[in-house]
Amino acid sequence: MNYEIFDLGDVTLQSGVTLPRAFLAYKTYGQLNEKKDNVIVYPTAFGDQHVQNEWLIGNDMALDPDQYFIIVPNLLGNGLSSSPSNTPPPFNQANFPQVTIYDNVQFQHRLVTEKFGIQKIALVVGWSMGGIQAFQWGASYPDMVERIAPFAGVAKTWPQTYVVLEGMKAPLMAAVGFDSSKLNTLTSSDMRAVGRVYAGWGVSQAFYREELYRDMGFDSLADFMSGVWEDSFMNMDPHNVLAMLWTGQNADISANPIYNGDFDKALGSIKAHACIMPGSTDLFCPADDNEYEAKLMPNAVFNPINSIWGHFAGRGINSTDNQFIDDNLKSLLALSTNA
Repeated sequence: MNYEIFDLGDVTLQSGVTLPRAFLAYKTYGQLNEKKDNVIVYPTAFGDQHVQNEWLIGNDMALDPDQYFIIVPNLLGNGLSSSPSNTPPPFNQANFPQVTIYDNVQFQHRLVTEKFGIQKIALVVGWSMGGIQAFQWGASYPDMVERIAPFAGVAKTWPQTYVVLEGMKAPLMAAVGFDSSKLNTLTSSDMRAVGRVYAGWGVSQAFYREELYRDMGFDSLADFMSGVWEDSFMNMDPHNVLAMLWTGQNADISANPIYNGDFDKALGSIKAHACIMPGSTDLFCPADDNEYEAKLMPNAVFNPINSIWGHFAGRGINSTDNQFIDDNLKSLLALSTNA
């Protein structure tokens, strides 16, 4: 096991349900310095585990483990932290309770403070649903978080994003005849169709038109569809996916007792220096939504990734996009926060 477990105990979720013996899986890179002020938190995205974040960590990169103590907490529902696939009855499989982004960040805050005694975070960074968690950190703990850098992630699930996630859920519901009492019969093979649905959203029209999948070693569109979209989704547990889809569809940094649904107020309360990097051709976390959010944040710059890789401009695959993200993180980390 190349990660660690932080036991949360019995936790009461935002829904009011108590999840017994909950836990957070996490991995750290680098060493915590004596002042405990070299901390970067880098949450995982939908379907990802900590290893998928490692492309952005390395010597001479912004997230340099020789310089920073980088904590990568795994999203609840991703199969490593508490999830439908690893929770005993009565909360196993389709019976797993609804977990919010707010819940996730509260648990991560416990990890950071209780396990490591950290009081200041230099940066929270994340892609996609990891980006939503970065926004949530800034809104939930404005005096603790000095910088945030969400890329291809929004501060709430806007209607377009919600509809795309609903489309990903539909094949799983169709597989059980839209009878939620039969969800526990789902298997990984039912995930094949989910991958096919997502194929139209993950990258842009121009990506397909210019056949950039050939740069990834795929000879044909059919090979790319099966070799990337089908395979990656079929490696996921369908119940974990349904849990994460619910988390994603209900994400909103203001949907909590701090802001009571006042989204603009939540954005305005983020004190952190922020670099917001949407993919310029992202089809379901559109740059326009991020632009709206950035305008309401007191210390935000809006800096789109000019790329035809769509949502996957933030996925760590295309070297030009990777360099853009890393350069912006270096600039952000170089900013004095006067903290």
